[in-house]
Amino acid sequence: MKSILRILRATKELNRYYIFIMACAVLTSVTALASPFAIKGATDAVVQHSGEGWGRGLNVIIWFAVAYLVAQLLNTLFTNIGGYLGDVMSQRMRTMLSVRYFDKLLSLPLSYYDEELTGTIVSRLNRTIMEITRFIQMFSNTFASLLITTASVLIISGIYYWPLAVLLLIIFPVYFWLTSKTSEKWQVWEGEKNADIDVASGRFNEVIGQIRVVKSFGQERRELSIFRQLFHSTIGTTSQQSRYWHKMDVYRLAFLNIVFFLLYLLIFVRTLQGKFSIGDMVLLIQLMGMAVQPITSLSWVVDAAQRAIAGSKDYFDVMEREVDPRAVALTQGELTEKEPEPVKAEPGQEIIRFENVTFGYEGEGDVLHDIDLSIRRGEKIAFVGESGGGKSTLMSLLEGLYDPRSGSVTVDGMNLVEGNLQKLRSQIGMVFQDASLFSGTIAENIAYARPNATREEVREAAIKANADQFIRGFADGYDSLIGERGLKLSGGQKQRIAVARAILKDAPILILDEATSALDTKAERAVQKGLDELMAGRTSLIIAHRLSTISAVDRIVTLRDGRIDEVGTPAELARSGGIYAELLGLQNSSSKADKNRLKSYDIVG
Repeated sequence: MKSILRILRATKELNRYYIFIMACAVLTSVTALASPFAIKGATDAVVQHSGEGWGRGLNVIIWFAVAYLVAQLLNTLFTNIGGYLGDVMSQRMRTMLSVRYFDKLLSLPLSYYDEELTGTIVSRLNRTIMEITRFIQMFSNTFASLLITTASVLIISGIYYWPLAVLLLIIFPVYFWLTSKTSEKWQVWEGEKNADIDVASGRFNEVIGQIRVVKSFGQERRELSIFRQLFHSTIGTTSQQSRYWHKMDVYRLAFLNIVFFLLYLLIFVRTLQGKFSIGDMVLLIQLMGMAVQPITSLSWVVDAAQRAIAGSKDYFDVMEREVDPRAVALTQGELTEKEPEPVKAEPGQEIIRFENVTFGYEGEGDVLHDIDLSIRRGEKIAFVGESGGGKSTLMSLLEGLYDPRSGSVTVDGMNLVEGNLQKLRSQIGMVFQDASLFSGTIAENIAYARPNATREEVREAAIKANADQFIRGFADGYDSLIGERGLKLSGGQKQRIAVARAILKDAPILILDEATSALDTKAERAVQKGLDELMAGRTSLIIAHRLSTISAVDRIVTLRDGRIDEVGTPAELARSGGIYAELLGLQNSSSKADKNRLKSYDIVG
């Protein structure tokens, strides 16, 4: 019950819907109860005037028939009004919970996504919220009606003959207790089944997202086998679950049948003794029939409640996770385009500072150790180190995606642990090694950071990124749809669009994480020219894959085992005998071992 109340508290904005729906449920119950009384009156009138001729009781019977018609029409009206309100309320609730869930996900730190499959997150959204809204709709539409009907039947039965009420009173708690005991065990199996389904859905989403890789490696059968195995495991669980539920259902219904046998026997005997009129008998039989529905509905209400409770647990587990308080502000306020925040540091002054930074991913050891580095405004800095040595992790810290375990990262005088992420990220433009594009048009992807950019500004950025020519080659040009994750584009085309996106953002700090790694030599030269123009006067941090790019920077930072090994100009480090000097030597070597060693630094020569 606590979970249900928690759901209602979380959706208190819908209280007026709950009130009107329950009011309709009350009126539905009242009109439903009026019908048996109309039939009782008509039955007694027929018995009373039987054999007296056509006209004697006709008026009375007509009035009872009209009363029955009015009750049925009103019952139909209130049922459908309540159904309409329930449908609208249910969709409003689903929208409300879904938006809050998405808002929460956007506010969670990146470490949450390191541990969760995307498909599992999506499956949880669909399954849990659907089960919650379905139950609340059933609860609000039927609970009041069941309660009023039950109470009314008990009172009326007690007035006519108290043993009838006593037998009914025995039914409800016993039947509810048997159903609750059944549901406790059922819920455990449901949790196991949901876990398998979430994992299967997560894998499904992952495979569809990487379908090109799956097909390229010929792993369709293996992926289908994994998916089939996860779903097949739910069959065994469902078999146990259903066998137990229906076995208990036999006990519940057998108990119900015995009690109703006694109820009907009492009614018939009392009528035979002359204690009840024929009309009383008809009324009580109808009331007993009305009592069956609330009793048997208990199993469905409990079933839906258990599903909603299980679903709400998964939902609130996510909603209770600790958010990054700096990220919350990014999802609040008006949706307005903002220019990049101007930097306070003058050219040549320190703008970025890593001070004794140590970092490791959640549950893992440290991957960065005592990083101490100062970067001046306008500098071009290249980061060099073995693959997995912490270069991209360092950039993630700079973007505020993770917080250091110790030490601090400062950008333009702002400590990122306590600072304004909106301001920070407005000052940083990024091009990732893996170009990340969204479904939609090419123009929308280029203008992702500046949705209100003019078409001319979008095209100008594409020209600088050497993308305009191939874009105009598509049938719809800049309005061409590129498919989910840019599947309709080649790797080089996707990368050039990502570069154009960074050029259009025009941020004062630039991060290039192997930005041209997917391009051939000719395309890279053209894009590099645009990047050179973009980097002019900007603070640029580069993880490069070619030594020619590294040689053009102001300083090189080499990383070894997560620590800064050397910092200096290309000329200085070429003579130092360190990592950069080693790379220069490897580049001039023709041996296979040296070439492989060069690749371990993500360098292609």
